[in-house]
Amino acid sequence: MAHIDLDALTIEELATLRDAAIDKLAQKVTARRAELEAELERLSPYDKPAKKTQAAAPAAKARKSDEVKEPIAKAA
Repeated sequence: MAHIDLDALTIEELATLRDAAIDKLAQKVTARRAELEAELERLSPYDKPAKKTQAAAPAAKARKSDEVKEPIAKAA
C-alpha cells in the first residue's frame, strides 16, 4: 500500500482523499454484504428443518435446596 504524507496535502486534497476513501469503503461493504447474503441463502435450507423440529424448552424443576422447607412440629 502506498504511503501518503498527509501533512503535505492541502485541505482540498485531504477532503478529496476522504471522499474517495468513503466511496471505496461503501463499495467494499456492499460487495461483502452481497457475499454474506448469498451464503445465508445457500445455508437457509439447512436452517428451516431445525426450526420445525425444535420443541418448546421444558420448564425447569425446582431443586430440593430451592424448595421452601416447613418446620417440623415438635411433639409436646
